[in-house]
Amino acid sequence: MSEDVHEMTHGVADKRVALLITILALFLFLSEAGGKSAQHHSTESNIESSDLWNFYQAKRIRATLLDSNAKQLDLTQQAVSDPAIKAAMQKQSEDWKATAKRYETEPKDGLKELMERAKHAAEVRDHHNLQFQHYELASGLLQLAIVIASASIITGISALIFLSGALGLGGATLMVLGFAAPNVLSFLGGH
Repeated sequence: MSEDVHEMTHGVADKRVALLITILALFLFLSEAGGKSAQHHSTESNIESSDLWNFYQAKRIRATLLDSNAKQLDLTQQAVSDPAIKAAMQKQSEDWKATAKRYETEPKDGLKELMERAKHAAEVRDHHNLQFQHYELASGLLQLAIVIASASIITGISALIFLSGALGLGGATLMVLGFAAPNVLSFLGGH
């Protein structure tokens, strides 16, 4: 009779551990999915930031070249005596200066706007990197919790169940923080 009670109690405990493992596996799935999503968005934002910085640098170089050419033409114009050539040089210089100014002040793609957009994309990238780090650590804790919960079934050591639950709770907490507030534990991102 006591063997039957022991087997019944052991069976109930095994079912509870199996339920714990199932819950941990669900959290692991969510953490892995969140990690992949954060990694994907980080890559996209990194590409966007890089493209915007490249566009900014190209416009800055073009504006600098046009401005330098205009100044050189202004100096050369002083040595020219023909009024028609002087007027043509003056017009070309003004056109180059206007184009250089336009590169700086265009509403959407001006130098200041490009810089701001590039900085914003870099901030978004950094945010997703922090999320990814949280999800990665959460996944590691959840995997360890599943292994320890499985070991508790084999060994019958009930302390392993509590350790598994604590690790699972830590992993779930990191996962939630990764989703909702990755800046709270920003040291996890290695910054």
